[in-house]
Amino acid sequence: MSRILMIVTAADSLQLSDGSSHPTGFWAEELVVAHQRLSSAGHSIRFATPGGAAAPVDPGSLLPSNTGGMTRSEELSSYLEGIADALAHPEALAGIDASDFDALVLPGGHGPMADLADDEDLGRLLTDADAAGTFIAPFCHGPAGLLSAIREDGTFVFTGRNLTVFTDEEERTGGTGAATPWFVATRLAERGAVLSNGPSWSSFVVRDGNLISGQNPQSSDAVADELLSALAGS
Repeated sequence: MSRILMIVTAADSLQLSDGSSHPTGFWAEELVVAHQRLSSAGHSIRFATPGGAAAPVDPGSLLPSNTGGMTRSEELSSYLEGIADALAHPEALAGIDASDFDALVLPGGHGPMADLADDEDLGRLLTDADAAGTFIAPFCHGPAGLLSAIREDGTFVFTGRNLTVFTDEEERTGGTGAATPWFVATRLAERGAVLSNGPSWSSFVVRDGNLISGQNPQSSDAVADELLSALAGS
């Protein structure tokens, strides 16, 4: 059994470039699929957020129009109810040692853009985890959290690493659109990450050693598959 830390946003809003506030949080499909698949395989999962604040679900991620229908919305809501206490009382990132875990998982939603992207405690965890070869699995907007990983000399930990993330095109056409405050893919590329992607809204995963990344919500199962294989030693 592996020990997994699921790092989740505590932000319930994102300020857009037009000054408005966009309701956000974690994306239900992504967190549920990751938690369900990994826990069903027998792995131990703990939740952590900045400051140990409650992890909010993005209300838009439970709309039938975004889940594929009412049945799926109800399934996701039911699963979240089953882990509601853990999401309401996560651990604080500041008190966590990366060496206690075999993998760090970062699901998306726009929330990570609001808090994880510049969280110093997350940056420390990611830096230590990467140095130790611990698996790091961010997907959709979760890779925004990678931006926090800055070494003491000012260099970006993931410069030169191959990964994927919610694309600028997906953000413009199905995300926060023209009011997007900044684009995660563009920011990662500017820092030196080597990005690749599949067609918009299709499953696409990139593995670069211990770094496993997924492009969008449609990649949730594939990220879980790749992480499960990695944890099994393949």
